[in-house]
Amino acid sequence: MAGNPLTDPNWAESTTEQVVKLVDNVKAKTTKPAVMAARGLVFGLLAIFLGLFALVLLLVGLTRGLQAAIEPALDQARAVYISYFIVGGLLSIVGLVLFKKRNDSSGAV
Repeated sequence: MAGNPLTDPNWAESTTEQVVKLVDNVKAKTTKPAVMAARGLVFGLLAIFLGLFALVLLLVGLTRGLQAAIEPALDQARAVYISYFIVGGLLSIVGLVLFKKRNDSSGAV
């Protein structure tokens, strides 16, 4: 009998191999997908937060750069307002373009 531990000298080894295969199979079907989903969630959130941070820094830098470029021609207060209007206008144009493309079914960019 192959299943009898008293007559089979390899019984412990074969039983251990079966248990290890079963545990590996369960791990492959449960733990690995859960770990991959958690990694995707963490790295995705990290990318979103870093992207938003970079966008804010870009907008602040753009606004400040416009102020520095306009300031020699005008006084400081008017340069600030004009830079706000320019950046706001650019963001409004981007928003209008995206708003117009929201129902575009052709998929062209």
